[in-house]
Amino acid sequence: MIIVGSGALIVIGLALLALGNQIILDGVSQGDGKISVNQDIIVSTNFDSQKTSVGIFAVQIMNLEENVFSAKVFDPLEIEIISLKVNEETVEKEFDVLESGIYKLVIKSSNDEESQVFGAIGPLPDEGEKSISYISVYVVIIGMVGLFGAGILKIKKRSI
Repeated sequence: MIIVGSGALIVIGLALLALGNQIILDGVSQGDGKISVNQDIIVSTNFDSQKTSVGIFAVQIMNLEENVFSAKVFDPLEIEIISLKVNEETVEKEFDVLESGIYKLVIKSSNDEESQVFGAIGPLPDEGEKSISYISVYVVIIGMVGLFGAGILKIKKRSI
């Protein structure tokens, strides 16, 4: 009975985890590819300033070199609102959404060699959306502890 209950908790936890990830990534635009001096990555998404006041973007670079990569975010009026040098493998930063419209993340390189890059831009998830992911992890852990406990009980009963 404990094994069935624990297995059900694990399945429920995994389903909640998948649902939570889908909710968090709703509205997030992603792009990846190779960049060089001649090739940029542009990722854009539509923001509604009535629904969200904070956006977030992330950049991940596979072959990081110092002072080679940059990321810029442009608002719907094509005004640069963020510009930064990417000196870490993964960078994540928030920005204010003041106007509704299409915001763009532009990732550039000053190197002739191609590098694999991933970029994403979208609304910052609220605490309710994030809590689904936390709850799902706890449910999976409880299910695993139950399975582990059932295994120990089974072993103890056999040794007696």
